[in-house]
Amino acid sequence: MRVKHKPWAREKILAHPEVCVANPEDWKGKWHELFGNENPIHIEIGTGKGQFVTGMATKHPDINYIGIEVVESVLITALDKALTAGIPNLRLLSVDGADLLEYFEPGEVARVYLNFSDPWPKKRHTKRRLTNPRFLDIYKVLLPADGEIHFKTDNRSLFEYSLVAFSEYGMLLHYLSLDLHHSDYEGNIMTEYEEKFSAQGFPIYRLEATFKA
Repeated sequence: MRVKHKPWAREKILAHPEVCVANPEDWKGKWHELFGNENPIHIEIGTGKGQFVTGMATKHPDINYIGIEVVESVLITALDKALTAGIPNLRLLSVDGADLLEYFEPGEVARVYLNFSDPWPKKRHTKRRLTNPRFLDIYKVLLPADGEIHFKTDNRSLFEYSLVAFSEYGMLLHYLSLDLHHSDYEGNIMTEYEEKFSAQGFPIYRLEATFKA
């Protein structure tokens, strides 16, 4: 989807350091100091307009959430949601998901959320998929031994690709659903895309994955 460029987005992001962290590399290994507690850290890569991460942070105040979105013109919508809700356990980063090891120490992140990631359907773009092995290499470093990846999508091809990628990487799959909204899963927080696609009758695919010890 084409996003309208908002040249003032960067200025707005910098104007709210209480939510948007401008220099995340300075907090590598020290995110608990920034949040002021020792609660687990969950990150969402590709947070988009922020409905999921703000919803989760509101529902789970005992967890620290970091929403990551590289497109600043999109992130400012998430920023508006965070400012309106006044959520102390939420921060936003405008960085590339491929560079996460520059911002987090090994094992510093307890859970990674991948929600409705760009499917990058063309074969030449396979390495850009957030469930590609080059990203799994990053998540394996970020997560502790019991860390989890939670993945949701409406795209069946991406889901099938991800199943194969996780399996070939030697990961363990849990709570796999081919139709999330007609399953017994409780506590689901929907993203903007999820609301849109489910309203159109598309099934939502979901799974949780862990790395073998």
